[in-house]
Amino acid sequence: MYSLLQKILFQLPTEASHNLGMTGISLADTFCLSRLVAPKRVDHPVEVMGITFPNPVGLAAGLDKDAKHIDGLAALGFGFIEVGTVTPKPQPGNPQPRLFRLPEAKAIINRMGFNNLGVDHLVEQVKNAKFTGVLGINIGKNKDTPAEQAVDDYLICMRKVYPHASYITVNLSSPNTPGLRDLQFGEPLKQLLAQLKTAQAELAAEHGRYVPLAVKIAPDMAVSDIADVAGAFLEHRIDAVIATNTTIERDAVKHLEHGAEAGGLSGAPVRDKSTAVIRELAAQLKGEIPIIGVGGIMCGEDAAEKIRAGAALVQIYSGFIYAGPKLIADSVNAIKRQ
Repeated sequence: MYSLLQKILFQLPTEASHNLGMTGISLADTFCLSRLVAPKRVDHPVEVMGITFPNPVGLAAGLDKDAKHIDGLAALGFGFIEVGTVTPKPQPGNPQPRLFRLPEAKAIINRMGFNNLGVDHLVEQVKNAKFTGVLGINIGKNKDTPAEQAVDDYLICMRKVYPHASYITVNLSSPNTPGLRDLQFGEPLKQLLAQLKTAQAELAAEHGRYVPLAVKIAPDMAVSDIADVAGAFLEHRIDAVIATNTTIERDAVKHLEHGAEAGGLSGAPVRDKSTAVIRELAAQLKGEIPIIGVGGIMCGEDAAEKIRAGAALVQIYSGFIYAGPKLIADSVNAIKRQ
């Protein structure tokens, strides 16, 4: 069923097909039709960050930026869902076209630019959802906020989503917001983490519950960079690391149509780079901080490889677009077989 739907959707402009597909996922849930395209959820409970996940395979941020489709996505068998990236103020993102499929490489390039309807709208969507499972909310800064004031945007979002999130992800690694990746290194990173952890402690006391804080990093790091960020995460007691976001490298796709488009590359070409970062992070963190592995998971074995490299959980996005909901169950089963 999914292969037929995919053929139809792939005939449309990429962003239009994305929006139509997401609407279809929600409608399928409304009319109890999700099982026509997705197998039953495979349970394989795992505890990470003090949270029990029904299975270790989640949806990465970016697919449901405004949290409009939580219930429909939950019906497809994910162990957890991450929505966003959301910013304090609504913003349109970059001009279209800004989303490109590269089917020969099973890849996607996007330069969406954190297009979203703002944190207040996302919170209302989350409150209206029926979903009671594990929900991550991914937060970012507005494009027009100077990098030196970025922490203010993160704190605004953090305070607003805290009561509604199972965990919060701080996105420092999108290549589509100018200056954002600079916050991943050195003193800017340490200062940001210190302020976020102070706010987390205050919010935990205010709400009577501790919501873990994860940080999402880029795959385009040297080994020395990975060591530096790992040290900062350990120093500031970050609860999890999500590795990795999209890559700016183009070697694997530069010969293909759209291969030279600006933006972040995801899908199969980023698999090995992401796994290498996970492996190095695991060596640096020594089990003290869990890793959520994402990047290029196109089949069940890819998910299992991320776990072997040191991830405690995995997330999928591009693989979900190319392989469909079956990838969720295939990934859980591959992880269970290890």
